[in-house]
Amino acid sequence: MHMYDMAMKRSGYADLPLHGGFVPPWLAERMTRLGTAIVESVVRHYGPSAFLSRLSDPFWFQALGSVMGMDWHSSRITTSVMSALKRGLNPRSAELGFAVCGGRGKQSRKTPEELRMLAARSDLDGEALVRTSRLTAKIDNNCLADGFQLYLHSFVVAANGEWAIVQQGMNNKTGMARRYHWHSAAVKDFVLEPHTGIAGPNQGIIMNLVDAGAAPAQKALLTIAREKPEDTLKEIRHLLLPHHHEVRANDVDLTRLGAVLAVAYERELRDFADLLLVEKLGPRTLQTMAMVAEVIHGTPVRFSDPARYSFALGGKDGHPFPVPLKTYDESLDVLRRSLDAARIDGGEKLKGFKRLHEFVLDVETQSQPRADFKAVLEHEHKISPSLGGRTVQMDLF
Repeated sequence: MHMYDMAMKRSGYADLPLHGGFVPPWLAERMTRLGTAIVESVVRHYGPSAFLSRLSDPFWFQALGSVMGMDWHSSRITTSVMSALKRGLNPRSAELGFAVCGGRGKQSRKTPEELRMLAARSDLDGEALVRTSRLTAKIDNNCLADGFQLYLHSFVVAANGEWAIVQQGMNNKTGMARRYHWHSAAVKDFVLEPHTGIAGPNQGIIMNLVDAGAAPAQKALLTIAREKPEDTLKEIRHLLLPHHHEVRANDVDLTRLGAVLAVAYERELRDFADLLLVEKLGPRTLQTMAMVAEVIHGTPVRFSDPARYSFALGGKDGHPFPVPLKTYDESLDVLRRSLDAARIDGGEKLKGFKRLHEFVLDVETQSQPRADFKAVLEHEHKISPSLGGRTVQMDLF
């Protein structure tokens, strides 16, 4: 069996304003395609374990949802991102090396059944995975007693037995949602070893948490369960997002945004970026691709301001600007062509995104350009009609 010790770690959590509404089909379908392409890129460069590591970081997760066109600060990011990944990744689980189980509401209650079905098709220990699923849900839902009632539980399992869990609860009294991130002990912490992608060697038969030999893991989990929420959570990465819906200048690192815009719009820099990408792009698509490249290749410090990634493809509610559908589709085509070509050219076009990310970092470090926040918003709204800018509100009329 290619299994791992089922000891676990809570790697972070996020507090988000509760946000209603829905994800329109025109965005949901694009989110599925972009999310799948981003994950495929991470896996091709760094391996399946690196994706689980990133998924376990609340800041990276929020940046992923923002770059996909969801509202940058809302609780809906969790549901929409995990749904998109499940739709896009599960049909290719054999190729990419992992599957997504569970989800929101009724789907979360199907997690044990889905895990057992997954195990039946592989050499995974289904009952151990089910027990882990239930235990993490029990800790976050009951043992912490922090006022958040779980309504979403997503369990992502790699072929070698590594896993990550994303689950979310709501507190109607405070109007907040809390997202919890967990990962198996075999997955390296994104923030501790950000440059390492682990394929994971065979480490023997999985440890069942009810087995006598699992005493250390049981003891650690009991310790977590008995501690006060503030003591348990203060030691891990915490993302706290504000209630205001609009993106404000103080939500964004303007130097990092400035570097992306300089590469996209200053002719000499843009020409050099085209050479790195091995594909000539218009400035608006280059702006999106630079941010997508950072989500794929960036280290943890890059995701401290997830609102910045909403400047890739806007937000469905129009913050910071409407979703530019023409740019979205062109960006999807560029990324998909690079992924498809990797089977033939050894990934030369795909490597261009890493070179682009490194170039943006160089511009940021050497020039320290600072974005004019007001001017950027005005420009995006001005060009929005020509790019097919769309919001969910338009679907109501």
